[in-house]
Amino acid sequence: MNERANERAGEQAGERAGAGVRVTGVATVAVPVADHDRALAFYAGTCGFEVTMDGSFGPGQRWVEVAPPSGGTAGGTTIALVSAREEAPAGVDTGIRLATRDAGADHAYLRAHGVDVDPEVLRWPGVPPMFGLRDPDGNHLYVVERT
Repeated sequence: MNERANERAGEQAGERAGAGVRVTGVATVAVPVADHDRALAFYAGTCGFEVTMDGSFGPGQRWVEVAPPSGGTAGGTTIALVSAREEAPAGVDTGIRLATRDAGADHAYLRAHGVDVDPEVLRWPGVPPMFGLRDPDGNHLYVVERT
């Protein structure tokens, strides 16, 4: 960058310094999957999520978004099931925490339906009940009880 460009960048940063970013929420988080149909069977079929988008995304790519049922956080964050690639493989710890009203009931349901869940619900003092699960691609998500 030349000196004037650096000055202008600094001026623009200063203009926004008091305002901060204008982000209003988290729209979508991406989870890499090897097989979209298998992922949809899990997220929509087993977990009961709604499919909010299913379309192509560039050559040979598919973009699918799912969200908790409307009774939950309608209009909130979606999970994009994106094509796994060498630089973004499936089988990751997503860091995603899904909210539930009853971690014990969800754990039992998912286990009964053959989902790879932690052996038991974590119940530590001062921490909401929670457990981890793995989707068919081995992506790790967590379910956390909210009251």
